Amino acid sequence: MVRTPLTPEERRRGERLGALLREARGGRSMVEIAASAGISAETLRKIETGRAPTPAFFTVAALAGALGLSMDEILARSAPEPDAVPLAG
Repeated sequence: MVRTPLTPEERRRGERLGALLREARGGRSMVEIAASAGISAETLRKIETGRAPTPAFFTVAALAGALGLSMDEILARSAPEPDAVPLAG
């Protein structure tokens, strides 16, 4: 199965998600948060660094729970930049 390449905006969204997760993790260890979310520390590392810019929904939901974030906050802070959203018409 060949995966469609990500758009530049999808990559930027992944970078924003990673930055948000790093910020929310604060001084807590990657291993601690990953274990709490039920994922590997390597998966969390890839998401935080943008190497996995499109993680599965349930992975994001588990991380949100482990970090005390709402899915609404994650969506708002990871949404496309206003100038990247095509205008309807």
